[in-house]
Amino acid sequence: MEKMNNVLAEFICTKKPKFGHYVGEFATPGIGHLLASAGCDFVFFDMEHSGFGFETCKQVIRYFEAAKIPLIARTPTKDYDGIARLCDAGAEGIMAPMISSADEAAKIVSYMKYPPFGKRGVALGAAHDNFNLGTVSVEKRLNEANDRTTFFAMIETSEGLNNVEEIAATPGVDCLWIGHFDLSASLGIPGQFEHPTYLEAVTHICEATKKYNRSLGQLINSIPEGKTVLAKEYDFICYGTDTSIYQRALLEGISALRSAEKN
Repeated sequence: MEKMNNVLAEFICTKKPKFGHYVGEFATPGIGHLLASAGCDFVFFDMEHSGFGFETCKQVIRYFEAAKIPLIARTPTKDYDGIARLCDAGAEGIMAPMISSADEAAKIVSYMKYPPFGKRGVALGAAHDNFNLGTVSVEKRLNEANDRTTFFAMIETSEGLNNVEEIAATPGVDCLWIGHFDLSASLGIPGQFEHPTYLEAVTHICEATKKYNRSLGQLINSIPEGKTVLAKEYDFICYGTDTSIYQRALLEGISALRSAEKN
């Protein structure tokens, strides 16, 4: 099977918009090809709020590799064990929630990277390199793995917002991801995305990404919301959750049929 080498890393190098989808429920064998047939560029696989474990994630990574869809895994923990296990399972995009400081961001980068850039434990011939025993040097393999791994730092607390410039400036941080619900709640205005305080926060985050040439991403739930973030030059745009897309389509169809029955 062809490995999705460097696809996310290459995405980071261009600010052309990338469109993806959130998966937090339907970890089925066909899910990768379903997203590919819909034209998705990436998948946001959630382990924080879904209850998915490491075994499930390891399987799902293969489903998406088969469909050539790069995967960003949102980790349920910011500890070394969790980050390193996800990397060894083959997740090349790591999203960590509630990043509050540059020190915290740098620590997570160190968990993702092999020496000399980090302290990730070396495991070769494992899932992350397709169990390839290899003929190239260990040094080259570690460097290639370091090049592949990408870090998405979630800005979703008032503390993270206050430190966003320092977080964006941290080497190894590739993308700032706005956790809009948590950020609005942390600011004392839950769900009020048109509130001046929230809009000011978003502007501050956008300015930090531009200043340090980082990518910017967010989960969006509607086309108008997507157009808004596109206008603000977000380049990772995750459209809808698997359950919401399914529910809306099913509701629309069932409601239409019930209306037709009454007529």
